[in-house]
Amino acid sequence: MDDVTWRKARRSNDHGGACVELAALPKSVGVRDSRDPDGPKLLLAPAAFRALLADLKQQ
Repeated sequence: MDDVTWRKARRSNDHGGACVELAALPKSVGVRDSRDPDGPKLLLAPAAFRALLADLKQQ
């Protein structure tokens, strides 16, 4: 996944908050911790990513 463009999520911040980066891939959405860019990455189908966002918004 070296050629993937990652962008910081809008709700991430530099003050110890949730530091999440997202990548739009052809058939999935990549999710990673921006503080550990070489660490594990999550790949979610678009429908699963939308469901995750909907669930997080209800929290």
